[in-house]
Parts: sequence; C-alpha cells; structure tokens
Amino acid sequence: MSGSDRFLDEAIDLALDNIRQGGRPFGAVVVKDGVVIARAANRMQADSDPTAHAELLALRAAGKALGSPRLDGCSVYASGQPCPMCMAAMRMSDIGDITFAYSDEQAEPFGLSTAAIAAELAKPYDQQAGLSLKHQPQEVTEDGHLYRIWQRQAGSAD
Repeated sequence: MSGSDRFLDEAIDLALDNIRQGGRPFGAVVVKDGVVIARAANRMQADSDPTAHAELLALRAAGKALGSPRLDGCSVYASGQPCPMCMAAMRMSDIGDITFAYSDEQAEPFGLSTAAIAAELAKPYDQQAGLSLKHQPQEVTEDGHLYRIWQRQAGSAD
C-alpha cells in the first residue's frame, strides 16, 4: 500500500469513526515529509460550529504543530471533496497537494455535495443569490489606517 493510500485510508477511518459517534462522514489528515502531523474529523454538529470541518480542524492542528500558519510542503488527505471554504484555507496556507476519496458527485444523492456553493461563489458578488455585500469606506488619516497600523506593528515585531 502506498503512503498516499495509507493516509487516505486514515482520513476515511476518521470519517467512519465520526459517523459512529453521530457526526458527519468527513475526516482529514495533514502530512509533511511522509509523517502525519495532524488529523481531525468533522465537528459541525458536536460544536454547533459551521466552520468545524475536518480539513479546517486538521489545518489548525497542523499550524500549531508546526508553529506557523504557513503549511507549505504539507499534503492533505480528506475523505470527501473539500468545500470552497476548506479549499480557500488550504490555498491560503500554501498547501498544494490535496487528495480526496469521495467526490461531490458521489456526495450529491446524500445531500453532502458543496458543488452548488462552489458554483455560486464563482459568480461575481452582485450576481450571487441571497448575498448582500457592501463596501463602506472609512474616512481616516494615513496614520489611522487600519492596515498601516498593522504594518507598523508587524514591522516592529521583527
């Protein structure tokens, strides 16, 4: 059995165990240099948290294990096709290697596909159903600019 098969099997085992505990059928494993550094199962219902997806929880644990929000060089193995939120988090953390077992097409008959959300998010904001997104610029001086304050603070931390 290849390493990727073993890691994908572990993600599926996490999902199966989560089902037994009353959770959703999702598990994820984060691997770096052939070693599992984090694993998680979906906890949306258990935590009443819409962001408690297996992939996000595994990314959080991996970040803590590595002491960094940058997870370049890591791979993610997931039982199901990652949703747009999880994909965005993986891309923002610089993960470029993602493997999943069950596709959105396989999840669709069970009400577990996120393909419709992905399609909606691909549209311009003003064309997305049920979304009101407003940019409300603030009048501030250059010194009072939120991002400028952060830049100065972050620069002084180096």
